[in-house]
Amino acid sequence: MARTKKSKAEEKKEIVHAPARPQPITETIEKNYMPYVMTVILSRAIPEIDGLKPSHRKLLYTMYKMGLLTGNRTKSTNVVGQTMKLNPHGDAAIYETMVRLTRDNETLLHPLVDSKGTFGKQYSSEMPPAASRYTEVKLEEFSIELFRGIDKNAVDMIDNYDGTMKEPRLLPTTYPNVLVMPNSGIAVGMASEICSFNLAEICDGTVALLKKPNLPIEKLMDIIKAPDFSGGGLLLYDADAMREVFETGQGSVRLRARYVYDKANNCIDILQIPYSTSIELIMKKLTEMIKAGKLKEVTDFRDETDLHGFKLTLDLRRGVDPDKLMLKLFHYTPLESNFKCNFNILVDAVPRRLGVKDILTEWIRFRMGCLHRELTYDLGKKKDKLHLLKGLGKILLDIDKAIRIIRKTEDDEKVIPNLMEGFSIDEVQANYIADIKLRNLNRRYILDRISEIEALQKEIEELEGILADELKLKALIAKQLNTIKQKYGKPRKTIIVEPPFDVYDPAKSEAEEAIPTKLVFTQEGYIKKVAIRTAPNAKPEEHRLKEGDRITDIIDANPNDDILFFTDKAQVFRAHVSEFDLLKAAQMGEFVPSKLGMGEGERPLMMHLLHTSLSSKDHVVLIFQNGKGVRIPMSAYETKGFRRKLTAAYSEASPIAGILFEKHNKPLDLLLVGTDNRGILIKSALIPEKTTRTSQGVQLITMKPGALLDRVIAAPAADSKFAGASCRKIKIPSASVELKKGDIPDELK
Repeated sequence: MARTKKSKAEEKKEIVHAPARPQPITETIEKNYMPYVMTVILSRAIPEIDGLKPSHRKLLYTMYKMGLLTGNRTKSTNVVGQTMKLNPHGDAAIYETMVRLTRDNETLLHPLVDSKGTFGKQYSSEMPPAASRYTEVKLEEFSIELFRGIDKNAVDMIDNYDGTMKEPRLLPTTYPNVLVMPNSGIAVGMASEICSFNLAEICDGTVALLKKPNLPIEKLMDIIKAPDFSGGGLLLYDADAMREVFETGQGSVRLRARYVYDKANNCIDILQIPYSTSIELIMKKLTEMIKAGKLKEVTDFRDETDLHGFKLTLDLRRGVDPDKLMLKLFHYTPLESNFKCNFNILVDAVPRRLGVKDILTEWIRFRMGCLHRELTYDLGKKKDKLHLLKGLGKILLDIDKAIRIIRKTEDDEKVIPNLMEGFSIDEVQANYIADIKLRNLNRRYILDRISEIEALQKEIEELEGILADELKLKALIAKQLNTIKQKYGKPRKTIIVEPPFDVYDPAKSEAEEAIPTKLVFTQEGYIKKVAIRTAPNAKPEEHRLKEGDRITDIIDANPNDDILFFTDKAQVFRAHVSEFDLLKAAQMGEFVPSKLGMGEGERPLMMHLLHTSLSSKDHVVLIFQNGKGVRIPMSAYETKGFRRKLTAAYSEASPIAGILFEKHNKPLDLLLVGTDNRGILIKSALIPEKTTRTSQGVQLITMKPGALLDRVIAAPAADSKFAGASCRKIKIPSASVELKKGDIPDELK
């Protein structure tokens, strides 16, 4: 029976609905996923024992072949274009790789590319480099150490991606670049995070391992102390964590910013930040803290980075302890952060996680292989030259014979065989002799040339001795490392800080801020902050005072409160309670004029505590020696923001006799005492209120000629301390009367 022909639509439908062949997940992973994984690991993300990823190596080798080790810089776009012959991943990726290697980017302790132009900064995520057409580059002099021996068969050369060029599989670095150049990469199923170490320390540590392969890890850690970062900063040294890094290649390193306090401008200049953070992250966190009210110590901050280097400036409120503030910022911001080490590298195309000692051991093995190949190449060249010179030496015995052979030979092709037969030399030697210019066929030229034979034989013997002796090969590597250290070594940029470290304890800090305290103020201007829990019942006589001094005020306070100090120079100084240290009753206290920077000879007369804000219904009562007085509302002393000093706080027309604080609806009894032991007792409510701070007030008391007000003794009017006084007056001004016994209570004398 004839088969009916199916239409194309029916055939297509059958194909679409054909059952799919089940494929095991293991087969999918093996055929589709694993090739991708291995490509990413081996050809992209993980550095090899020379310390370079393929992208680094292709770029640097291209610059080397362009002759950029010497001469002038060239446009970056030119280098990028040439590199695409080896690296087909696009110009943007190549230029990004170049930027990180430049001097201007400040990523490397020892930059490999000399740069001119804007290349961004390692510490900034929002400072992009200029386009490649605007910048110029060449190789740094230091880069020569990556290429020594590359033209002497030191490393294998492989085809590029399209087979049109050769490129090195590795670079024959003469120092352990894998631990000097920081590297990070994320592959599939693994990642690498390698920190940089100081070149001089790495050279010394490698030399020590060359001399003693079984060097204890403790000895190596004494030489290579810790990582060294291009950003500088402080490294908080933890011996156990550092040992873990040296042994396993895993662990973390704690870094802190380095700062200085500018006393003249009352600001903190942050000069170096941890390598693992950026200035934008820090500023973002500072902004969040200020908005949340968690950073009241800082009034402003700004980025002052310029051509001289990194600088982040924090303006402080007066009296803030910069060191305590920085401990707080270390705790809450990226100004202190961890660098997590994960030393995954490729060794013989196999990914391995190695500690510092193991990496150096593998590098020594790699370097010995490179140097052995390089010396073998030199040995071959010298042997070839010696072979030629020995042939040249044979014709020295009869130069005329050589000339005759060449002259009598009719065919050019027979010159070489005739010379070989005439002098018993091989074809290579005969070709060399035949190529000598006619003018050089003289005894002097030939003698000069063969005089090198002895030196060549000695050099060949030395090379053969090195190649045959592993210790001599290691000694040569050590010599190269010492030369590199002397020529390129630099002091550490990251300062090592030994324990113990100052740390910020939030719980302790909050507890300290909540500790109720008493402020003890004396006539001589000393203040003492005492925790109530340590001296809850301390009596005035139990406090240590300067000889002749006496306590004038004791008040309860909290660390968040502010204090106003009225001085005898008509000024008001403001301070935070937290600015003063917690002391014991047995201590003398802090001298307020020195603490707050008062003028010479200036002293505080009255202390007033501000629990929240100034109340317009409270008053300062000012009594002058000329008998006048005034009540000034506290609102007159309000300021925008925190001001340390307020001038023209009251009138200077007459010296001050007393400054007192009157709470709203709680008038005071004021005993005005003159120099002639005469006075009056009045209520503070009788004194008129004036809104101008410098008002001279009204006359309160009239005194006999020559007498002045000496002091003012105050007590709450609701108290009965002046119940027995005979000098009470109910209007002002009033004439002074002679004070009698009992007018001044004993406890107020």
